Amino acid sequence: MKSILFKTNHSVAPFIIRIILGGVVLPHGAQKLFGWFGGYGFSGTMTFFTDTVGLPYTIGLLVILIETIGALALIAGFATRLLAIPYLLLAFGIALTSSWENGFFMNWFGNQAGEGYEYFILWGGMAASLIFTGGGKFSVDSVLFTPEKSQQNPLRKNKNTLQYHI
Repeated sequence: MKSILFKTNHSVAPFIIRIILGGVVLPHGAQKLFGWFGGYGFSGTMTFFTDTVGLPYTIGLLVILIETIGALALIAGFATRLLAIPYLLLAFGIALTSSWENGFFMNWFGNQAGEGYEYFILWGGMAASLIFTGGGKFSVDSVLFTPEKSQQNPLRKNKNTLQYHI
C-alpha cells in the first residue's frame, strides 16, 4: 500500500506540474474557505453549494478541503497519486456541471454567460499525469518511499565508480 501511495519517478516534471496545479487551485480554495481574494468564505460558499448548486453538504465540504488542504499537500508532494484522483474528478465534475454549456473557451471578453471548460481540461490533464508519475523530485513522497536495492534498476549508473551494474 505504501508503494501505491508514495511511489514516484523522481523526475522534475511532476514537481513542476504539482507546484503549478496546487499553486493555481489554492487561491480558489482560499476564496471558499477564508473569503480571501474576493471570495465568500466558508459559510457563503457552503450556502451557495447547498442552496444554489444543490450539492450535498459533504460534497461541498470535500470540494473546499480538496482546494485548500489538498492543494497544500499537493504542493508538498504528499500522497500525490492518491490526491490526484479527487483533483481529476473535481476538474471534470466542474467542467460538466458548471462550464459545459458555456463552450470550450474562457470568457475573455465577457460575451458568454460564464466560463468555458478549457481550464478544467488542463487541470484534469495535470492531475491525470500525477496519478501516473507521483510527486516527483522534491516531494514528501520521494522521502517516504525509497525503494530497496532489490527494487532498483540494475542497469542504473553507479555514482561512485561511474560504471553500470550488470
